[in-house]
Amino acid sequence: MKILSIDTSSNICTVAVLENYECKEEIIVDDARNHSEKIMPVIEEALNKTNLNLTDIDLIVCDKGPGSFTGIRIGVGTVLAFQDSLNIPCIGVSSLEALAYNVKNNGIICSLIDAKNQNVYFGLFEKNDYYKQLEDFSFLSIDEVSLKLKKYDNITFVGDGTLIYKELLKNNFNNCNFCNKNVLSSYSLALAGLDKYNSNIKNNIMPLYLRKSQAERATENNK
Repeated sequence: MKILSIDTSSNICTVAVLENYECKEEIIVDDARNHSEKIMPVIEEALNKTNLNLTDIDLIVCDKGPGSFTGIRIGVGTVLAFQDSLNIPCIGVSSLEALAYNVKNNGIICSLIDAKNQNVYFGLFEKNDYYKQLEDFSFLSIDEVSLKLKKYDNITFVGDGTLIYKELLKNNFNNCNFCNKNVLSSYSLALAGLDKYNSNIKNNIMPLYLRKSQAERATENNK
């Protein structure tokens, strides 16, 4: 099975092409301002490097958030256009789950994405032979996360929120570990999407927004 994976939910625009679970090509562009301009050329480059066309792709995986509101819309919109025009199966995967796939060791995995002002997007998983989601994805303060995790042991933390609050987490959890790879990866995203596809898990590709956009919050504050 040939998979095209697209992630535009952060400052990084990344595209990967896989043959089953093997990564054939992954391209990373660190330019948050130009995702709308970069995404199609990057997809074309990845396909060219693997000698493939879009019509050769069997599955498209997209990051549906949380993350940049604009970036998520660009990625999801691109994938939905492919789905409508080419009738290719598409799967949406949360950024938090994609980050969990950066961690290869078994145990509890906590994904944290920085949401500013002492807040994070939070996801919790357990990996044995597969990755199992333990808690609903949520938008929490870092203190609320610490309280929620008190009942777990030997946690591996991953994500940019981990880097920001590393000292706090180390002080609160004696047996914790920290993943060395804390950026979103279209390869890890593809692995999560392929697992969902193979498990016949029902999936919604629409954007996952765990809080209102900055514009919506500003409007409410003005009112």
